[in-house]
Amino acid sequence: MNAIKSYGNIITKNLSDSKKALAYLKLGLNIAGVYLSLFPDRKVPASLQFLQKICVNSIKDYFNHPDNSMWVNIFSPTEILHAMGVNPLFIEAYSGFLAGISIEGQLIDAAEAAGISNSLCSFHKVFLGSGELNLLKKCKMSITTSMICDGNIGTFRYLSEKYQTPLYILDIPYEYNKENVNYVKNQLQEMIRNIEEIFGRKLDMDRLKEVIARENQSKELLKKYLENLALKNLSTSMTYELYMLFASHVFLGREETLSFYRMLLEDIQRAPDRRGKGIFFIHVPPLFEKNFIKYFNFSPEFSILGFDLNYDFLDEIELRDPLEGIARKLLLNSYNGSFDRKIALIDMLMEKTRPDGVIHFCHFGCKQALGGIYLLQRYFREKNIPFLTLDGDVIDKKNNQEGQTKTRLEAFLEIIRNR
Repeated sequence: MNAIKSYGNIITKNLSDSKKALAYLKLGLNIAGVYLSLFPDRKVPASLQFLQKICVNSIKDYFNHPDNSMWVNIFSPTEILHAMGVNPLFIEAYSGFLAGISIEGQLIDAAEAAGISNSLCSFHKVFLGSGELNLLKKCKMSITTSMICDGNIGTFRYLSEKYQTPLYILDIPYEYNKENVNYVKNQLQEMIRNIEEIFGRKLDMDRLKEVIARENQSKELLKKYLENLALKNLSTSMTYELYMLFASHVFLGREETLSFYRMLLEDIQRAPDRRGKGIFFIHVPPLFEKNFIKYFNFSPEFSILGFDLNYDFLDEIELRDPLEGIARKLLLNSYNGSFDRKIALIDMLMEKTRPDGVIHFCHFGCKQALGGIYLLQRYFREKNIPFLTLDGDVIDKKNNQEGQTKTRLEAFLEIIRNR
């Protein structure tokens, strides 16, 4: 941890010289890649070690080949990019990486100094601050969606104008019906034409079908993994749970992601029986919050069962018409449309994982996280499952109330211990 902090300090001291700061970022990623191969963390299952390499390599690929990269948000239809050999940089993950080396404060300050609202989600402010301090490599294009996150479109428009990169925004309607499936499918077709023109290559529909076939296989393995969580205890941390967003979203359909899910299922099947209390998270776990780190990371007493965002769409995508299948996936995401859809997903997850308690960490700046709290409270009260909501910030460490969080979290855990 001290080495990571020292690395962050070096970058912080060189933020005024973006060339130097970028060079240190690249150097650190290269060292991390070698280190993870030579000195794997033995307390972490092999599947999660492999996943960590996927995450580090994705950011390395962007720095090494920005001309073959795109900025994307978590819900972008990256199956198309994988089929075309284009590397997606997952902006929320990049912000998480920069917060992991503790330079998020300077980047947030830079964004706010440029006029960005202090109420904007810190995932976006860190990425915008990276742009303001030139810690981004110009990519050829970016794509985002209108769904779920209010900040996406503004963030992508701002940086696309600043860096003069073409932007395609997918408008995802609230309602699911045939007309809206065709509407989204037509946008996907237009987006593909733009990508083909900008990157000078054609989409091979057979390759796209191969990507989707691997995605479907990965989701079947994920569902089998889910079946084991009620009985088994996989040693993990909040950081590794967030790493799984790479596999469950932006990198779904890639060969290495399918390999990861095969390894993950093997690891959970070999894991010891669940003896402590199991905690399920809704929305995003606060991976940098000290109290959560103390009680949950690799804990024998309180095991992390996962969080709902990694399971937001588990249906199979039809190979007959891949673009229609992707359109359906976007429209039917549990975070899109009526909140009843999210409740239905959570109900299924509760049945599969059988948690002893559920925590919803309401990330500052995320209206989606706050909007359904009362519906969730009613649901968990009816199910007689202990439920805790806490306000805080996943990325901006100074935006958390450590003392208040400690008091409320420990009281909640004591209730669970005594049940």
